[in-house]
Amino acid sequence: MRIATWNVNSVRARLDRLVAWLERSDVDVLAVQETKCKDEQFPEEALRAAGYESAHHGLSQWNGVAVLSRVGLEDVRVGFPGQPGFGEPAAAEARAVGARCGGVDVWSLYVPNGRALDDPHYVYKLEWLARLRDAGAQWLADDPEAQVALCGDWNVAPLDEDVWDPALFATSTHVSEPEREAFRAVVDAGYADVVRPHTPGPGTYTYWDYTQLRFPRREGMRIDFALCSPALAARVTGASIDRQERKGKGASDHAPVVVELGD
Repeated sequence: MRIATWNVNSVRARLDRLVAWLERSDVDVLAVQETKCKDEQFPEEALRAAGYESAHHGLSQWNGVAVLSRVGLEDVRVGFPGQPGFGEPAAAEARAVGARCGGVDVWSLYVPNGRALDDPHYVYKLEWLARLRDAGAQWLADDPEAQVALCGDWNVAPLDEDVWDPALFATSTHVSEPEREAFRAVVDAGYADVVRPHTPGPGTYTYWDYTQLRFPRREGMRIDFALCSPALAARVTGASIDRQERKGKGASDHAPVVVELGD
């Protein structure tokens, strides 16, 4: 079984690339982020024609998450328990959807960006990660053998080697200690980064900004992860980052991350 995660940066704008990649990569389940569409705009039929059932959660032209599966799609959940909203009054955002696919609970997560260290969105980001940690811990408390994959764009670079120049980010989001601590808290709750052991850094990135030739200059960030519960992590036999998919006209600014599972 192959599980992947990919921030496609608009599913409608990149539908042809998405379908071509699904065919080429032969993945069984794909967690998608930043679909940028409402549920009624999501290209469900095109993906079904490609062999994938889909569960999508989108409320507007922003955010949006989905799980695509060709190994079954059951127990769809929109949002995790305790997921906070943003604004005054707090409004729900389309940032989390989960489904059971081939016996694995796959979550597609789009963690808030944070914007700036003094922005209310930063506080929201930390709260969002804290509530995800609580939900994840409860799932394992309820069933220590649960097979859970927390996949997505985390908007956190946990290590200095996960950005091309740490000094440039000293006063920015994504690398601040509270964000990194919030990411580590999810790991400490029982979820392992199963990709890094197979794709060690430094210089191993999943995201490159469109501006200033970041991709050809190899100036990227590692912010897309698959964190797996102990029972699922024990099944991982390999992982990769499809950097090639970041190339070419019309590419997303993120690369797909793929996890290989054994029996």
